[in-house]
Amino acid sequence: MERRRVGASGLRVSELGLGTMTWGRDTDEIDAAEQVKDFLDAGGSLLDTAASYADGDAERVIGTLLSGKVDRRELVLTTKAGIRTEARADGPGRVVDASRGALLDTLDESLARMGTDHVDLFLVACPDPNTSLEETAGALRIAVTSGRARYVGLSNHPGWATARAAGFLEPDVGLAAVELEYSLLQRGVERDVLPAADAVGAGLLAWSPLGRGVLTGKYRRAIPADSRAAGALAGFVQPYLEESASAVVEAVATAAEGLGRTPGEVALAWLLERDGVASAILGARTPAQLRSSLEAASLELPYEVHAALDDVSAPVIGYPERW
Repeated sequence: MERRRVGASGLRVSELGLGTMTWGRDTDEIDAAEQVKDFLDAGGSLLDTAASYADGDAERVIGTLLSGKVDRRELVLTTKAGIRTEARADGPGRVVDASRGALLDTLDESLARMGTDHVDLFLVACPDPNTSLEETAGALRIAVTSGRARYVGLSNHPGWATARAAGFLEPDVGLAAVELEYSLLQRGVERDVLPAADAVGAGLLAWSPLGRGVLTGKYRRAIPADSRAAGALAGFVQPYLEESASAVVEAVATAAEGLGRTPGEVALAWLLERDGVASAILGARTPAQLRSSLEAASLELPYEVHAALDDVSAPVIGYPERW
C-alpha cells in the first residue's frame, strides 16, 4: 500500500486508513484485532478514532491492542476531540465543546485510554459556535508543544475556518490535515475546503469514502436486514438512498463489472486518484468487509472510467447533511 505525505507536512500515512467508529459497540476486541492484523499486513498504517466513539470504548479497545498485540510504532494514530455526551433531563445529549480546557482534557483522557504518551495526529471533531477559532487553535498549539500530539488539524470544518486556523498556527506548528466526508456521493469538499487546504498545505483525510456504504452496491435492490440502513443508523444512510444517487451507484457497478472488480473497489480507486487526498478512511464493521476494501489499493482506473464517474457524480456536489 502506498504511503502518502499529508499535505506539506512531514507526516506520512497509508493511502487507506482504518476507522474505528464501530469498535467497542458493533465490533468487539477479537474482530478489531483481526482487522488491525489484516490492515498492517496489507501495508496500512493510519488508525483513526475519536474520544466520542462508543463513549471512549473504541479508544479502550485500541489501548488493549497496544498493550501487547500491536506495536505502537507500526501505527499512525489519529484521534479527535470536541464532542462529548452529557446527561440531561430528557436523556443523554451531544455537546460540542472545542474550548481549550475541553480539548486538552479530552486529549489527556484519550491518551490514558489508549496507553500511549502521544498521538500522531490530533483533530478537532467539528466547529464549535461558542468558542473562538483562535482559542481552539491555541489548544492545538499546546497539544504539539507539550508533546501530546505530533501534528494537528480540523475535522468537518469549512474552508474559511481551515484557512483561518492555519494562520493562527503559523509559522511553527502548522495545520497538517483536514478530515471530511468525501466520495462519489459527496463532493462538497471540492467547493472550498480542498482549495483552502491546498493553499495552506494541509492534506485531506476522507471519511465515509464509500458513501456511507451505498457505493458498495449492497442497497441496489433492497435494504439488507443486517445493514446500517436497517438499524439505528438508518437516518445517516437514507440521504444516499434517494433516486438522485442511483445513477452514480449504477455507474460504479457497471464500471466494476467491466473491470472485474467490486463496486467498492472502484469507488475507492476513484477517490484515491483525486488531488489532495492523503488517505481514505475505511469504516468496516467486520474483518470481511475490511478485506474486500483493501483490494482497492491495487486498482488504477482507466482514464475513461475515471472521467465517466466524474461526469455522472458532478450533480451531487454538495455539503454533508450531518457529521
